[in-house]
Amino acid sequence: MAAVSRAGTEGAGGTGGTGGAGGAGGTEGTGSNGGEKAAGGRASGARAYRGDGITVSFDARVCRHAAECVHGLPAVFDTARRPWIMPDAAEPGVIAEVVRRCPTGALAYRLAGGGAEAPERPTTVRRTADGRLLVRGELRVTDASGEVREAPRAMLCGCGRSAEPPHCDRSGECGEHKG
Repeated sequence: MAAVSRAGTEGAGGTGGTGGAGGAGGTEGTGSNGGEKAAGGRASGARAYRGDGITVSFDARVCRHAAECVHGLPAVFDTARRPWIMPDAAEPGVIAEVVRRCPTGALAYRLAGGGAEAPERPTTVRRTADGRLLVRGELRVTDASGEVREAPRAMLCGCGRSAEPPHCDRSGECGEHKG
């Protein structure tokens, strides 16, 4: 069974995905070894987009297309462009604020000075009207295969019908509505 528990480290990231909407060019890098870390402390697999003041990483496996990034800062996040994340197209602080809006934790950041997103304290869980669980804090999420992902944000299934437990993949009752 999948579980969520508090992680013990500030600014924890998580195990990354396999790419996804990334593009070409010298702005991103992906790791292939579990020891490498991307923005926000994520283990390799998340695609990292490096800019002068901020590195943004993207984990396609947990992205559910809430579009907070593309609506919040289209000059930086544009899925029609490759690479789709341009971290030098806005001020690092503005980008960080938009990344923190991502409800799934698919986006993370690390500032050039080394600062990453600090998880919210205390940890919060908000159930949406359609049943999804939006969780923020020091999280350690274990999926059905036993893989552990540390993240400051997650969107979890509240109906129990997800094909990707514990994450809401919008296949069950709690994911049928956008928002």
